[in-house]
Amino acid sequence: MDERVDERARRRVLVAVMLAIFLAAIESTVVALAMPTVVASLGGLHVYSWVFSGYLLTQTVTMPLWGRFSDLYGRRPVYLVGLATFLAGSALSGTAQTMTQLIVFRMVQGLGAGSLLTLGYTIIGELFGLERRARLQGYLSGVWGVASMIGPPVGGLLTDHLSWRWVFFMNLPFGVVAMALIATALSGEPRPGRRPAIDWWGVASFTTGVALVMLALAEAGREASWSSAGVLGLLAAGAVALAAFAAVERRAAEPIVPLGLFASRMLVAAVLTRSLAAMAMFGALAFVPLFVQSVTGASATRSGAVLVPFVLGWVALSALSARLVLRVGYRGVVMTGVACLTGSFLLLARWDAGLGLAGAMRDVLLAGVGMGLVIVPLLIAVQSAVPRSSLGLATSVIQFFMSVGGAVGVSVMGTVMAQRLAAGHPLAEALHGVFVTGLVVCGGALASSLLVPAGRAQDLARAEMRGEPTRAGG
Repeated sequence: MDERVDERARRRVLVAVMLAIFLAAIESTVVALAMPTVVASLGGLHVYSWVFSGYLLTQTVTMPLWGRFSDLYGRRPVYLVGLATFLAGSALSGTAQTMTQLIVFRMVQGLGAGSLLTLGYTIIGELFGLERRARLQGYLSGVWGVASMIGPPVGGLLTDHLSWRWVFFMNLPFGVVAMALIATALSGEPRPGRRPAIDWWGVASFTTGVALVMLALAEAGREASWSSAGVLGLLAAGAVALAAFAAVERRAAEPIVPLGLFASRMLVAAVLTRSLAAMAMFGALAFVPLFVQSVTGASATRSGAVLVPFVLGWVALSALSARLVLRVGYRGVVMTGVACLTGSFLLLARWDAGLGLAGAMRDVLLAGVGMGLVIVPLLIAVQSAVPRSSLGLATSVIQFFMSVGGAVGVSVMGTVMAQRLAAGHPLAEALHGVFVTGLVVCGGALASSLLVPAGRAQDLARAEMRGEPTRAGG
C-alpha cells in the first residue's frame, strides 16, 4: 500500500475515533441538564436516577467484552457494531414516550458506549508507533475532557431552544460520519484463520457478577449504607457469580478474559493506580460543588465554575504527560501525578466556610494536574507492554476498572457524608470526612504507583508495539 494513502487513511480513522469519543464523553454530562424537562414531559420522578444508572451499568459491564471481541473478530466490524448500537440507543431515547422506555433505551445506548472509549483508544494504540501513540492518546484524553466540560451548557441550550429529545438526536449525524470513516479507512486487518470459539459461560458469569456488584454500589449510595440486607445480598450474589467466572476462565479453551493477562506487572500497576485515583477523585468531585454552594454560600453558577480548572488541568497535563513518558519514563510521571492528587486532597481536607472561589479553583486545578499525569501515561504503558493480540482486552480492562473505581468512590463517599450527617455533624464536617476518605485512598494509589516499572518508555515497550504498522488497521 502507498504510504501516503496509508497516512491519509490513518488520519480519517483518527477523526472518526475523536468523533466517537466526543459523543461518548458528552453523553455522560449533556443529559443531566435536560432531565428536569424530561421528568415534566414523561413523569417517572421515582425512577429518575435509573436514566443515569442504567446507562452506566451497561456501559461498564460491556467494556471488557467489546475489547475481547475486537481481538477475536477485528477492530473494524466490532467498532461498527458498537457505534451502531450507540446510535440506535440514541435514536430510540429521543423517541421515548415514557420514563420506562427512556431507561431501557438508555441502557441500549450504554451497551454501545462501552465500545466507543475502549475500542477508540485500542485502534489508536494499534495504528501508531510509540511516539505518535503517546502524543495522540494525550489529545484523545483532551477531547474527552473538553466534551465533558461543554456537555451541561449544550444540554441546556438544546433543551431550551429545541427539545430535550435533541440531546439524543444530536448524536446521529456525527455518529454516521464516524461510521462511514471507520468503514472506508480502517482496512488491512488480518482475518482470523478460523471462527473463534466464544466462551459464552464466561460472558454470562462475568456480566452477571459485574451487574450485581454495580447494582449493589447504586443501592448502597441510595441507602447511604453498606450493611443493609439488599446491599449485602447483591454483593454476595455478585461475588458468587465472579467466583464462578474465575473457575470457568481457568478451564475455557479460549477464555473471554484470559487470567494470565494479569501476570503483567505493568497491567496490575495500571489497574490498581488508575482505579484508586478514580475512586478518590470522582468520589470527591461529586461533592465539591455541594461544599462551595451550601457551605460557603456561593451561587450555583459559581460553584459549577469551580470544576472548570480541574478539566483544564487534566486536558493540559494529559497532552504534556504523554510526551514526558518518552523522556523520563512512566514511574516518575505517574508518581508525580499521584503526589499532586494527594496534595490536592490535603488542601480539600482544610476547606471551611471561609473558602474563597480562587482558593477552591486552585485546589481542584492541582487535582486535574494529578489526574492528567496518571491516566494517559498508564494507558500508554499498558498498550506498549501487552501483545498486539491482547491489545483490545488490555485497553478495555484498565478502562473498566477505572469506571468501577469511580462508582465505588461515589458510593463510599456518599455513605460517609450521610452517616456523618445522621450522627449530627454539620454539612461542612460531613464533607470534611468525604475529603479525608479521598486522602486515604490517595495513599493507596501512591503505594501502588511504586509497582510501575522504572525505565524509559522505549525500553519497556514490546518490539512489536514500538514502530508503526505498515497498514491502516493492521
